Amino acid sequence: MLQIAGGVCAPRGFLAGAAMAEIKKADKYDVGLIVSEVEAVAAGVFTTNRVKAAPVIHSKKVVEGGLAKGIVINSGNANACTGERGISDCLAMAREAAAVLGTGEDRVAVASTGVIGVEMPMDKVLPGVQKAGKALSSQGGHELALAMMTTDTFAKETAAEISLSGQKVRIGGVAKGSGMIHPNMATMLCFITTDARIDARLLQEALREAADESFNMITVDGDTSTNDTLLILANGMAGNSPLQAGSDDYGKFKAALSRVCRELAQMIARDGEGATKFLEIEVGGAGSLEDARRAARGIAGSSLTKAAFYGEDANWGRIICALGYSIEGFDPGLVDIFLGELQVCEAGGGLPFSEEEAKEILSQKDIKVRVELNLGDFRATAWGCDLSHEYVTINGSYRT
Repeated sequence: MLQIAGGVCAPRGFLAGAAMAEIKKADKYDVGLIVSEVEAVAAGVFTTNRVKAAPVIHSKKVVEGGLAKGIVINSGNANACTGERGISDCLAMAREAAAVLGTGEDRVAVASTGVIGVEMPMDKVLPGVQKAGKALSSQGGHELALAMMTTDTFAKETAAEISLSGQKVRIGGVAKGSGMIHPNMATMLCFITTDARIDARLLQEALREAADESFNMITVDGDTSTNDTLLILANGMAGNSPLQAGSDDYGKFKAALSRVCRELAQMIARDGEGATKFLEIEVGGAGSLEDARRAARGIAGSSLTKAAFYGEDANWGRIICALGYSIEGFDPGLVDIFLGELQVCEAGGGLPFSEEEAKEILSQKDIKVRVELNLGDFRATAWGCDLSHEYVTINGSYRT
């Protein structure tokens, strides 16, 4: 897989544009469009929170239809918990974007992120959609990434190229997320584009698998958002033979899609609100894949463990404690724990280790923890960040 530039505009036939509509308090991009020049196959994965924002409800219907022409996005307002007015405003955004793109509102997905429970300032949003439409360009991916950001500190983009039966196929992606990030569709938005030819059923299958090992394996603060949305559009403009289930080309496509999703997910975890450290938690020797995933997520999501990493304290007891409430059917007396290459626990008990060496490992920006359950052959990795004083500062005044 070859890394390439361009983000969501890297695949053939995709354009993006952004506008400053003054939804946010500062002069920043806050409305964006992603558009396929031809109608595209659509698939999506959405928040499991029972409180779902109006854009999630609408976009799920678009995905159920299997086809889309574009996605309209805004930041600064989540359009969540806004009742019938929120549904009406969401449909107005879809209609406005559809008019710009020359399609129907049922072919335009909508995504919003920002403050919950506040009505959308439609007098700003709709002109912003028009401005974003005028800015559409094959070079507009970066501005679109900026338009999605809330508390993010950097834009999250990636793109890759693979060869499928001699044809070059590209996959591009953009994401936002810093707080309210937790497994089960980790507020997170991600949009992926590809010029591959693939039907809606296979595309949905590939996206779900990719999400399970990427976005559903990150955590920042344990809060699953009302707006989490992962969408992919595939317009077929690469000209490859339609992908078939079980084929080598489909396997290659799934692997590339998962790689793109993991890169974006790791960027989100690295940019966790107030984060000073990026954590990679690998759990091996599990009796099942689900146990490995639950264990890794449990450790990554433990507030006490995250606080210990912020303080650079080699308190491995918090790691094994998190295991104890994350999964069942394991033997604590078999557990081995490593901080980097330094083993601090063997067979469920402490080992004498150099506090100085542990401090050196924990002072790094990127920290890897490896836990061996010694029960089976399954492994999984989760990603997260530490818990700092700055996280409280950011979220203590997010709304005001």
